[in-house]
Amino acid sequence: MSALFQAALASVDPARLLRDAFQPGRALAPDPAKPLRLLSVGKAAPWLAEACVALRPGRVRVGLVVGTHCPAALPDGLSWHAASHPVPDERSTQAAEAALELVRGLQADEQLVVLISGGASALLALPRPGITLDDKRQTTRTLLGAGADITALNTVRKHLSLIKGGQLGVAARRALALAVSDVVGDDPGVIASGPTVPDPSTFADALAVLERHGGSSAYPARVLELLQRGAAGEADETPKPGDPRLREVRTAVIGSGRDAADGAAREAEARGYRVVMLPDPLVGEAREAGARLVAEGLRAARGLTPPVAVIAFGETTVHVVGDGRGGRNQELALGAALALDRDRITAAVLSGGTDGVDGPTDAAGAIADHTTITRARERGLEPDDFLRRNDTYPFFAALGDLLITGPTHTNVGDVQILVVG
Repeated sequence: MSALFQAALASVDPARLLRDAFQPGRALAPDPAKPLRLLSVGKAAPWLAEACVALRPGRVRVGLVVGTHCPAALPDGLSWHAASHPVPDERSTQAAEAALELVRGLQADEQLVVLISGGASALLALPRPGITLDDKRQTTRTLLGAGADITALNTVRKHLSLIKGGQLGVAARRALALAVSDVVGDDPGVIASGPTVPDPSTFADALAVLERHGGSSAYPARVLELLQRGAAGEADETPKPGDPRLREVRTAVIGSGRDAADGAAREAEARGYRVVMLPDPLVGEAREAGARLVAEGLRAARGLTPPVAVIAFGETTVHVVGDGRGGRNQELALGAALALDRDRITAAVLSGGTDGVDGPTDAAGAIADHTTITRARERGLEPDDFLRRNDTYPFFAALGDLLITGPTHTNVGDVQILVVG
């Protein structure tokens, strides 16, 4: 199973994705004759930037790379700026200011290329006047803890920002933005909060998100006041579809979770598995999605000669009520293990984040099978107790079943693999 997950990662390697996008004759390829001004931001930012320099040698005049981890050295002409994820810090504000300065300096003979990957929403954070960075941080933490999905989270973040929701694109005036998607549906307006894309959501939509996730009283008063002023027409909305200021800004998705799932499927077929791809992304509460993966996967595998590999992708959520340590992929795997044990099904499940990080842990996720619950109880570990505390990391660590990949240099959401037979 780990080999199938590694194949999923290889299929969304940043250099591979950018090389495919830059194929001669592709509409996504920048003009090879023009000097480039480069902005690369996200968890895959350094590797996308390196690939761009390699594909256009000598053409990158100046570049800014914003991420969480950087290789030992970047190519000449690129400057590195570390920032914080998943909750922004002062470095995220400095990075956003530097990004705006870079794009506003675009010269007449240059082409601006913006490379976007998952995590960029937190890495570029420039609060609107009237709120503080702490206000944004508290709002982000509360939304995440309340189980807000990425679309809901980014609807709010766009309206608290001076750079998200198309505002970077307005500052640039003209650009080619290429995005590696970490969101279900691959909507360019949701990826990284759509810094180069018109924003159809409104201040009123953002207020509705707060009401659905804890209520307005759970959020900083200044945030609530800003959103209320915006809904009343007293603050500038984000650029909307049809805004002429974005006419010369193009944005395209060059890689996604489906590409990762396809990579796992090809490897499974090469290893002799019958392969089934679940048609819809796996979303919703993680522990419930684990049981749903088992049920849907078994239905899809019915009638096929074992071994069968059922491949899924998506991004689930966790409503945090405990003080434990873990992440959505670990909760999904434990939910699947409980379903396998309850129904006495012989199968195994892997759930992993393609960025190599699941929640605030060093694991990408976990692997579980029909023996997981029995082995845990033999050690005195009660699975329901760990789920209640959102404490799945020590549960799987005790069993030796954490999925640890280290940095993967990419980020396209999560991949799940169910092996039957």
